[in-house]
Amino acid sequence: MKPAILGVSGPDLTGAEADLFRQHPPAGIILFGRNVQDPVQLARLTGDLRAVLSADAVIMVDQEGGRVARLRPPHWAGHPACGVIADLWSRVPAQAERAAWLQGAAIGAECRANGFDMVAAPVLDLAVPGQNQAVVGDRSFGADPQAVAVLGRAMAQGLLAAGVIPVAKHVPGHGRAKVDSHHHLPVVEASGLAWEQDREPFRILAAEFACMMTAHILFAGIDDDRPATLSQTVIGSVIRQDIGFRGLLLSDDLAMHALSGTPLERAQASLAAGCDIALFCPGDADGNRAILEALPSILDLGRRLGQMRPVVAPLDLASLLTERQNLLEGAL
Repeated sequence: MKPAILGVSGPDLTGAEADLFRQHPPAGIILFGRNVQDPVQLARLTGDLRAVLSADAVIMVDQEGGRVARLRPPHWAGHPACGVIADLWSRVPAQAERAAWLQGAAIGAECRANGFDMVAAPVLDLAVPGQNQAVVGDRSFGADPQAVAVLGRAMAQGLLAAGVIPVAKHVPGHGRAKVDSHHHLPVVEASGLAWEQDREPFRILAAEFACMMTAHILFAGIDDDRPATLSQTVIGSVIRQDIGFRGLLLSDDLAMHALSGTPLERAQASLAAGCDIALFCPGDADGNRAILEALPSILDLGRRLGQMRPVVAPLDLASLLTERQNLLEGAL
């Protein structure tokens, strides 16, 4: 199995993509809005993917709630932004914790029913007042590291209860980024109380997550030359040693403009820095082929992914959605 999770080009798996994935099995596939039309089409696509992927490979999706959602109404349920749950925490913390669990369980149940087994959530970044709200903002459970940890844990437990693998992001913290790493490389000063607070939710939950995703941020004072995803220093000294994360580390999308180089160069650099899996999302045929043909196979990667999968009975999505709605509306 190759240490890469890749995007595909459209709503149907092409013959060339199927042949490539058979010849060079990736760790998984990530789907986006371009790949999703309706439940019938999605079931066909995930079925076709399962037919060519290794048994332990994952099918992954970004489904946080709010503006980051690939499964959307009218075919799927709408889910509130996690910032709505953060607002509830300020008034009734116990209800907010339950709402966060329900958020994870509802999203997880819907994703599992539609062929996914890994979800890129929860966001453990802080919603830092005065920073660029378009980057994190209401994707976060708030500005208080302790609250973010409590609510992030609850959402992750809900996802696991639904039978999907949660991926915490973006370690070691994206909340103070002033520019969007999809377009530019953010630079954050890695010192002082703010730096301590950035890392705190990840520290608290380090032993509770099997997977985390990196941040494409240059942390000045730690590594002045390379963003976290490509930095042996940040991954080794901060993520592994200081935060104490021992699980599977995914890069964020290597196609983002915060990084430079070819897709293969970016993938190789992220793995050399200490990431376990390179994530390349755009579904670019040439990039996918270059990555899969060049990267070495990792013998135990499939075993590690297989061991992460929770084995649980399906949850009742309708009851989860109703309880969450009642909690959130009752607190208004």
